[in-house]
Amino acid sequence: MPLARSLSMTSLNGLPQWEDEDLPVEDLLLFEVSWEVTNKVGGIYTVIQTKAKTTADEWGENYFLIGPYFEHNVKTQVEACEPSNPAVKKAMDTMKSQGCQVFFGRWLIEGSPYVLLFDIGSAAWNLDRWKGEFWDASNIGIPSHDREANDAVIFGSLTAWFLKELSCQFDDKPNIIAHFHEWQAGVGLILSRSQKLRVATIFTTHATLLGRYLCAASIDFYNNLDQFDIDKEAGERQIYHRYCMERASVHCAHVFTTVSQITAVEAEHMLKRNPDVVTPNGLNIKKFSAMHEFQNLHSMYKARIQEFIRGHFYGHLDFSLEKTLFFFIAGRYEFSNKGADMFLEALSRLNFLLRVHKTDVTVVVFFIMPAKTNNFNVETLKGQAVRKQLWDTAQSVKEKFGKKLYNALLKGQIPDLNKILDRDDITIMKRAIFSTQRHCLPPVTTHNMIDDGNDPILNTIRRIGLFNNRTDRVKVILHPEFLSSTSPLLPLDYEEFVRGCHLGVFPSYYEPWGYTPAECTVMGIPSVTTNLSGFGCFMQEHVADPAAYGIYIVDRRFLSPDESCNQLTQFLYGFCQQSRRQRIIQRNRTERLSDLLDWRYLGRYYMHARHLALSRTFPDKFEMEPSAPPKTEGFRYPRPSSVPPSPSVSQHSTPHHSEDEDEDERYDEDEEAERDRQNIKSPFSLGALPQGKKKQHGEYRN
Repeated sequence: MPLARSLSMTSLNGLPQWEDEDLPVEDLLLFEVSWEVTNKVGGIYTVIQTKAKTTADEWGENYFLIGPYFEHNVKTQVEACEPSNPAVKKAMDTMKSQGCQVFFGRWLIEGSPYVLLFDIGSAAWNLDRWKGEFWDASNIGIPSHDREANDAVIFGSLTAWFLKELSCQFDDKPNIIAHFHEWQAGVGLILSRSQKLRVATIFTTHATLLGRYLCAASIDFYNNLDQFDIDKEAGERQIYHRYCMERASVHCAHVFTTVSQITAVEAEHMLKRNPDVVTPNGLNIKKFSAMHEFQNLHSMYKARIQEFIRGHFYGHLDFSLEKTLFFFIAGRYEFSNKGADMFLEALSRLNFLLRVHKTDVTVVVFFIMPAKTNNFNVETLKGQAVRKQLWDTAQSVKEKFGKKLYNALLKGQIPDLNKILDRDDITIMKRAIFSTQRHCLPPVTTHNMIDDGNDPILNTIRRIGLFNNRTDRVKVILHPEFLSSTSPLLPLDYEEFVRGCHLGVFPSYYEPWGYTPAECTVMGIPSVTTNLSGFGCFMQEHVADPAAYGIYIVDRRFLSPDESCNQLTQFLYGFCQQSRRQRIIQRNRTERLSDLLDWRYLGRYYMHARHLALSRTFPDKFEMEPSAPPKTEGFRYPRPSSVPPSPSVSQHSTPHHSEDEDEDERYDEDEEAERDRQNIKSPFSLGALPQGKKKQHGEYRN
């Protein structure tokens, strides 16, 4: 028997490295399989796309992504090329010779990884046969009416076929690792194991199927995790076959991972297996880094949002834009899961507090949640047209005024200001003022909703009465469409819009990870999250005082809904009390947390999962040193030495604006930044497991 290779990791200058007996990447092939490779459906696309560079740097030409072929995606995202690996080319040619269309190329994202795309339509004639083979392998039947599940069977069968054609060409090496994401890719894993392919398999669930369905039904999910009759709940929702596909994938995998600790707890009860490794989601920080320009970018894009506000609220612009804060929530339109219900209730309470304390701060809240619409709201378009007309009028009068002033100064005269504007100018300005008169309230939505009467956000707005009245200190705008720089209303991309806002609010009830607050963090924008989101739990673990760093974590797990709503209201009200200087300090701190979310650090968890899979699949070749999954104790950010920028609500009943208070003088940006850099770059090592009986893979039973 050959000597087993010892697997271990360490860190050098903050980057994961192989130890003395380097793992020979040239003797391994890594395949990541997902329905969202080059095909954006949800958050998994972001995971794979942003992680690609780190993985490609590590694996080079031996890293491949497998996904479905969609012509409209390939035309804009993939550069066709021939595979440089002869074994991969031979496996593709074999499949092509039997009538299956296989596309190979480089995905045009950072890292330019190879992609292998299967045309589902070209292989659909095999569906009945493959469904039979899947039944023989798993006893799971797929109904003909479920298009998504049928596509998953075709995709999985093609994946398993390719892995079989590839692995049969190799005798000893290279060894193959296949990493499957979510249930849509799971059929390939199940078939690979049933055919006893020599492939190390990993399965990652980013959110359990049943968990998402149960939470959407407003069920007290987390307090009843051990009470659910899983089969009954899945059957009632007509997803039993999908649930079985997901659960079988979890139990067939050599290594099972989830994206957060909160999802690990959920998976243990829903899928009946405890994850081997938790693999937090990261971001490619270089994409978002603007060095110290991020404060300037905030000012620039805030000015663009202010222009939209001037048009949207024409005729009712009786509040100061310099004292207006922009909050937003964005994501899939899942009213309860994303916490839009609690956010609206908290806004109602915030409006009451701001009015009672007679504050001059105004809050404009954007809901960026795509829904079915007909077109832009006419009143909203009119607002932007009125704003542009006023701007053109002002520019015209300014030009005439400037010429008269210039000519008078050339003659050495001080112009008579009573005569410098003639009657026509006065008439033009009066007409412009009259055009801003409005006989209705500014609209709460920018589009015409198709099902206005049953829309949960609009119905809640009607119930709490936030109609953008003059007396309201909280204004609401629902933008039921993804943002685009080509929009005639709000011509900003999502990243630009986020940079221009002051606070992102994501009080989710069900959020396995939460990319929206993570993206806010790397752009230096404070955010609200919860201890039921993977991101919120991650930050609680690694930051001693999250609020001081602009991460407000609402307790939705151990408090009642009303108590959680009050806590969220206090967070929002406390944020409104901050001075401009305090917000700048907080943004600096928030932006420094971005290192925590860099794939260069979080990629180590995926490394650990791959090492574990190799040691379990090829124990004669690879031996895993007794170790626990990677830890990040050295990452814990301490509480800032200066007084946190968020004032306590109990200290001030009205907003206070102090530019020269002692607490601000104690703040030293360079000193704090250097301390945080030291924390993020603390050495990393794998800790040994406590002595005792270890649970082996296979002890988990359905």
